Amino acid sequence: MKTDIQIARESELLPISEVVTQLGIAPESIEPYGRYMAKVPVSLIDEARVRQSRLILVTAISPTKAGIGKTTVSIGLALGLNKIGKKAAVALREPSLGPCFGIKGGAAGGGYAQVLPMEKINLHFTGDFHAVTSAHNTISALLDNYIYQHRKDGFSLREIYWKRVLDVNDRALRNIVTGLRGDGVVAETGFDITPASELMAILCLATSEADLQRRIENIVLGITAEGKPFRVSDLGVAGAITVLLRDALAPNLVQTTEQTPAFIHGGPFANIAHGCSSVVATKMAMSYCDYVVTEAGFGADLGAEKFFDIKCRKAGLQPRLVVIVATTQGLKMHGGVDLEHIKEPNAKGLTEGLKNLNRHINNMQGFGQPVIVTLNRFDFDSADEIDIVRKNCEDLGVGFAVNEAFLKGGEGAVELAQKVADTIDRIQPLPIHFTYPENDTIEGKIEKVCKRIYGAAAVEFTKTGKKRLEAIRETFSGDKSIARYPVCIAKTQFSFSADSTRYGSPEGFTIRIRDVILNCGSEMIVAIAGDMLRMPGLPKSPQAERITIVNGEIEGLS
Repeated sequence: MKTDIQIARESELLPISEVVTQLGIAPESIEPYGRYMAKVPVSLIDEARVRQSRLILVTAISPTKAGIGKTTVSIGLALGLNKIGKKAAVALREPSLGPCFGIKGGAAGGGYAQVLPMEKINLHFTGDFHAVTSAHNTISALLDNYIYQHRKDGFSLREIYWKRVLDVNDRALRNIVTGLRGDGVVAETGFDITPASELMAILCLATSEADLQRRIENIVLGITAEGKPFRVSDLGVAGAITVLLRDALAPNLVQTTEQTPAFIHGGPFANIAHGCSSVVATKMAMSYCDYVVTEAGFGADLGAEKFFDIKCRKAGLQPRLVVIVATTQGLKMHGGVDLEHIKEPNAKGLTEGLKNLNRHINNMQGFGQPVIVTLNRFDFDSADEIDIVRKNCEDLGVGFAVNEAFLKGGEGAVELAQKVADTIDRIQPLPIHFTYPENDTIEGKIEKVCKRIYGAAAVEFTKTGKKRLEAIRETFSGDKSIARYPVCIAKTQFSFSADSTRYGSPEGFTIRIRDVILNCGSEMIVAIAGDMLRMPGLPKSPQAERITIVNGEIEGLS
């Protein structure tokens, strides 16, 4: 059943033509998807305006089972900025069906700080995820067919990199065998979840249709028997895959609970992907708004690091400020308080948990960025505990504001919005201090992220990880562009370490890199740390058990 908040706000939804008019875009320029959603052509990006806009990154402490509410805060901040007279929009990532039906039931914000229409955004939306899934698996089918049709000509791949994807949490598909009973060439393969697809990363980083096709052509599918890379361009199908992704490239425009424009485009999952919304969505928002709020997935050690070292580095973006979201519940869990007791007052546990927050603050300042901490307030939070967090930030010389957007919408984020606007006006933007130089070795880049951002004492490569690195150096020794690729480390979101049970601010640990994957299309090196998997499983009681239709309304997605 829809909440009173949803009923009240959805009754105030504007036609998407009116939302786009607010931005200063002619309604006839967009492609509507029903009454309340639209695709906005990439050609409408104005690079001169992008350079004048103020980009704000929202990130968070390391997440816990208690949740943090980063998306709610991101939306609320955009609402608050509009409340104080700024022209603002929000640029978010698209939800994945896997977690929606697995763990959390939705990713469109909450309360009076949501993006709408919530059900459509959380489900099929404008079909971008389906397009990525279809395009990825079409490459898989075409590759299998090429191997099958050319096997008598002596063609074979000694190693196949390209797997399949599905936007469902399905652990049974992590490792499979195809081609049985004579239906093709027998091969071991598996499935990743769609946000982990290289095509999703390409969609998030491509700047135009031509750039999209160029990147698709460069995807390395495997290594031939002669030791040469075999790419999509060798299949001769890059044009066909670009056709499948052509509509998906355009950013999606919707609105918030207060009719603020919201661009939602690109995949989530900063634990297994780079976890940022698309470059074109961010630049589209910046083309038409003076302030743009965007988010990066999970804690600042994952999403924010990749936002700076991958997205900003490659797209030339310069944020003006970082907002770190915390909750008293999350801080208490990082301070050793059991989940069932985190709503109870516990100054000692809260204070101990501040070590996690402070490490994230230090990391963000290390990128040369001004930092503000916002406490996502719940009704059981006491004034004394809020003051503990406030004083901690004051002692560090970091701005602090309480956020109550969930219950009060934009009005509940005015304190945060004013703090953000005042800080941006006061501090001139500084060049980003990247974690590693672009020309560092692959091992050097991975080690610098692990030690400088995660706080690891050492980095080890497994036998497989070392073998992958050697293969990259041997096979691609003549490709100088690979030396400039950033690294995207897949690691548990729950800890600075690769051990999901080590909350707080662990020290003295070793990060074990078990695999290294070369993504020449998205132009990054993916390193798999610890036991991280790129196809999640479902919990014992998945959210799907609580999603249904009652009296014509969807329940369980909010």
